[in-house]
Amino acid sequence: MARSELGELMYVIGKALVDLPDQVEVTEIVGEQTLVIELKVAKEDLGKIIGKQGRTARALRTILNGASTKLRRRTVLEIIE
Repeated sequence: MARSELGELMYVIGKALVDLPDQVEVTEIVGEQTLVIELKVAKEDLGKIIGKQGRTARALRTILNGASTKLRRRTVLEIIE
């Protein structure tokens, strides 16, 4: 299944933030009104994606919500080890 623009955005940003970019995976779960994007990274890179006090994760979610506004669809980012 092809990734949506939002999934591709999270994939590119996720790869840029980690030390092991080949282990970044993005899965999308499409609901009626919600799109769940699961960002899976290596265990060693989990801290880089979450950031200090969750700041990086919050920034990723903010970017995702801003980008999804034009699609008029609610998006949720789940970070998975």
